[in-house]
Amino acid sequence: METYGWLSILPPVVAIALAIKTKQVYLSLGLFVFLGWTIMSSWNPVIGMIRSVDIYLAQVTSADNARVLLFSSLIGAMITMTQASGGMEGFVNRVDQRGLAKSRRSVGLLTVAVSFGVFLESSFSLLVSGSVARPLFDKCRISREKLAYVIDATCAPKLILIPINAWGAYITGLLLSQDVVNANTLLFAALSFNFYAILAIALVVFVVITGWNIGPMREAERRVAEEGKLLRDGAEPLVSEEVSTTKAKEGVPRRAINMVIPILVMVVTVPVVLWMTGDGSIPNGSGSQAVLWGVIVGLIVAVAMYRVQNIMTVKESTDHIIKGVQGLIPVVIVLSLAFAIAATTRSLGTGEFVANAANQILSPAVVPAIVFLLACFIAFSTGTSWGTFAIMIPIVIPMVETIGLHPGLTVAAALGGGIFGDHCSPISDTTILASMASATDHIDHVRTQLPYALIAAGGATVLFLTFGTIL
Repeated sequence: METYGWLSILPPVVAIALAIKTKQVYLSLGLFVFLGWTIMSSWNPVIGMIRSVDIYLAQVTSADNARVLLFSSLIGAMITMTQASGGMEGFVNRVDQRGLAKSRRSVGLLTVAVSFGVFLESSFSLLVSGSVARPLFDKCRISREKLAYVIDATCAPKLILIPINAWGAYITGLLLSQDVVNANTLLFAALSFNFYAILAIALVVFVVITGWNIGPMREAERRVAEEGKLLRDGAEPLVSEEVSTTKAKEGVPRRAINMVIPILVMVVTVPVVLWMTGDGSIPNGSGSQAVLWGVIVGLIVAVAMYRVQNIMTVKESTDHIIKGVQGLIPVVIVLSLAFAIAATTRSLGTGEFVANAANQILSPAVVPAIVFLLACFIAFSTGTSWGTFAIMIPIVIPMVETIGLHPGLTVAAALGGGIFGDHCSPISDTTILASMASATDHIDHVRTQLPYALIAAGGATVLFLTFGTIL
């Protein structure tokens, strides 16, 4: 595949630096796409702009991507519906009565448990756990940044450790494409060596239990504790204020069931659609179809429930659905730009250039650690774990056979690095959705969780070095 050498890493470096410096997410992501296609157009900015718009339109009209965008916007409708019906307030009251939200620690552990309970699809996991936990975090005066960190750091890591989902099927397919005979056996062998995923989850639990706050997270928690501000002054959450602060309709009963049933219907519908679209195999099903139909069926059930209970007329439900969709326009814009970025990095050959450059200087004793760090860099720069897997697996499998490396350890290093980028890159769709599900400023989320991710990555690097030497 053609690459543009060191120029291929210029767009991600510029975009990430600009996003962190200016906190202008839309501008930074748009510049990434424009700069990438300008480079590929021999530095002609006019042609670069035209090609940027063309690739953007191609990505947002792709069937799978369009389903994800529609699903993301309809989640806003589910949020406003469950709030206006009194269901969300009833759920918070019920959790209070049961003593499940009596402390910051119990709320955090409950959020981790909910996240682990939804392990079939990343977007769905983030949006369900965020929707359930946000009112509890607000009630306990825990920052939105902390919520975003908790659900993000448990999302991709758990999906790679519980590969009974599309992630497992995808990685198995990559291994099979490299003529690995026992692909499933190798995948499961790699699980126990996926040090980054294990440490990321362990660190989340530790932070929840101890309340350990470092770096920007310490300031975020101080702000909430001393000033009562869930968001910093000037923050721009990816969910509009209308969605995140919708009040229950006056006079309606506060019943937890009016939130729990629609969300449970969403959760149950996802594996059913995965099974149907996968011809009887859940891992082979269409994730984009599953999450879209999950939220559609959940909304239909919600509308019917609220009408039967005389909580809302059909017109009122329609109004709240439209209000919710409008409130999620920011995340739809950011996600659509993320899709265009993925296509841009593929055309630039960013991952291939970085991987080939590093492959020339690898030493057998440190290969697993170098593979992990390389995968971290690629995933952080491109914002995609699956793209990183697709780049790294064809590189590490031949290395395993040629150098005689431990296959499970080396594959785990490639997968763990991909998870790091998926978890904390500002241009990752997973990171974007975590910000949206938590109704927090996207760059604030990236800044506050990055120190924790780097700690986990540092620990994983040490372990890969250690095991790479002794195995």
